[in-house]
Amino acid sequence: MVDVRARDVRMPLGPVTLDGDLALPSDPRGLVIFAHGSGSSRKSSRNRDVAATLQADGLATLLFDLLTVDEERVDRRTAHLRFDIEFLAERLVVATVWGRRQAALRHLPIGYFGASTGAAAALVAAAEQPAEIAAVVSRGGRPDLAGPALQRVGAPTLLIVGGADLPVIGLNERARTLMRGDVELRIVPGATHLFEEPGALEEVARLASDWFTRYLTRRAAA
Repeated sequence: MVDVRARDVRMPLGPVTLDGDLALPSDPRGLVIFAHGSGSSRKSSRNRDVAATLQADGLATLLFDLLTVDEERVDRRTAHLRFDIEFLAERLVVATVWGRRQAALRHLPIGYFGASTGAAAALVAAAEQPAEIAAVVSRGGRPDLAGPALQRVGAPTLLIVGGADLPVIGLNERARTLMRGDVELRIVPGATHLFEEPGALEEVARLASDWFTRYLTRRAAA
């Protein structure tokens, strides 16, 4: 049993502050920052289930709201911020810088876990910080929304897609051809976009944990 300490955190960003949940196992091997999909939040049950698996495997996790309460209220009416990938990627960079300023986190290699549109933001943020981000995992992601940044992503990237999520499979296959470096596409048989089928999300968590453990450990050793 891994001892995990959890606490609420607040990350200042100019005139606004982003809320997050940090979970820190004893002697963590790395930090995984989560980027939720459109219309979701740091309370996403799917992301929290994945985070619990990562924590059990000795990885610290940071789930945070990409939007403030006021921004979320506006976005529910307009739906424009959830698709502003550059804006969301900037928030991820802010979270990364915040992590580097924390004594308990600053020495840890960092990875991104992105879901849906959050995966595009994670890829853009990784492209902007090539020396900082050691690995990226996308769950049911929309890497096509990352645009030209795809070709600048150097971090090892795992693209996980449900076998029944046919349009998204095609988008991820195309993204894989555009990306350089170590990129793998793994398809979870029978799973739909939200991985709600029995055992599907558990498989996502296992694949993600294996990927982060491999590359974050490798970065730490280097």
